[in-house]
Amino acid sequence: MAFGVFEVHAGDFKKGKDHQFARNKLIMKVDGKFFREEIDASKIDVLEVASEENVKNLGGAMGWGAAGVLLLGPVGLLAGLVAGGAETHVTFICKFKDGRKFMASAPSKVYTQLLATKF
Repeated sequence: MAFGVFEVHAGDFKKGKDHQFARNKLIMKVDGKFFREEIDASKIDVLEVASEENVKNLGGAMGWGAAGVLLLGPVGLLAGLVAGGAETHVTFICKFKDGRKFMASAPSKVYTQLLATKF
């Protein structure tokens, strides 16, 4: 299973990008605790999409644009900016069987892998 980082916006865990999904476990940062908590995906009770939006990763877009300029000139810059950095994020709500919950955003690939653990 791939390794994925996601950002918590609200809930019973620390807000921020300190959270990961790897090896069928959510690795969560909890306020006031030094060590991260590993929660097996089987403990998820509800996993549902809150909203989905396309975002441009500005750093990625600029990187591809610079490569395009070097290789193809101004047309390459435009093509690089269009091709680079397009990434879909999913905002979702996760509720555990123990009652804890959080709202987070993750790349769609990470959310799909998380959702696949429910089947």
